[in-house]
Amino acid sequence: MHTTAIVFPFDLFGGTGTGAGAQLLGDALREVIDDNAAETASTRADCYKGKLRVREAAFETLKQLAGWRKRGRTLARQALTAGDFVLWLAGNHLAVLPLLEELGATGDPAETLVVQLDAHLDLYALHDTTTELSHGNFLNHADGPLPRLVSVGHRDLFLKTDAVGKVFAAVHSAADLAVNPEPALADVRKRAAKAKRVWLDLDCDALDPAYFPAVQQPLPFGLAPPLLLRLLDAVGWDKLAGVSVSEFDPGRDVRDTSLNLLGWLLEFVLLKRYGG
Repeated sequence: MHTTAIVFPFDLFGGTGTGAGAQLLGDALREVIDDNAAETASTRADCYKGKLRVREAAFETLKQLAGWRKRGRTLARQALTAGDFVLWLAGNHLAVLPLLEELGATGDPAETLVVQLDAHLDLYALHDTTTELSHGNFLNHADGPLPRLVSVGHRDLFLKTDAVGKVFAAVHSAADLAVNPEPALADVRKRAAKAKRVWLDLDCDALDPAYFPAVQQPLPFGLAPPLLLRLLDAVGWDKLAGVSVSEFDPGRDVRDTSLNLLGWLLEFVLLKRYGG
């Protein structure tokens, strides 16, 4: 199985600046490919040597910007139908919408589980939020059915349970995880076991800003990196179809702390996926 890393640096309608983060992660993966090709000693990375490729979408013209959603769905569809493992490197979280729409359109959406790590439940319709499509409400604007969504790590204090339940099959707040993460881990593990396909969607503001400062809307009491690895273990690797990463703003990073975390995480995912 090949891995296609799709750099999709769209960052309009909230989160401007995160497109540079997607491009930086794409560059990091290209560097990984070059380093592995140049290495003469045997390393764990040999397991995916020659199996990783990077594709990057450009948003440099009005035409490219106008067709961002259709283009995203096309790229996602091509990779998914090819059977590739996919790394979707997005600008803002809105740039993950075309991918989610394709996950819902290919096969029975109820049989695909998306474990979404995010500080926000992106279906806001409050007095100070726009009703038009944005990175904070895009789950309300999906074209067609979405896959089954489980939210982990949110810090929302406003949305009511009935509104959340219309979109999410389950939610596990950061507060619940801080007190006792075991119920959330058990729920994710159980749902992943029943699904035919699993996707991990990481909005970087799910992580605590003490560990990941490079986000535009940092909230306290976020996930710590060790818990992120426990959640990955609960998701499992056999059915994992891909990982999306969004909302990384390198202009707010501190001594490359956030870049190093994501770079390590992506290489870790590749090693686990290929048994290295």
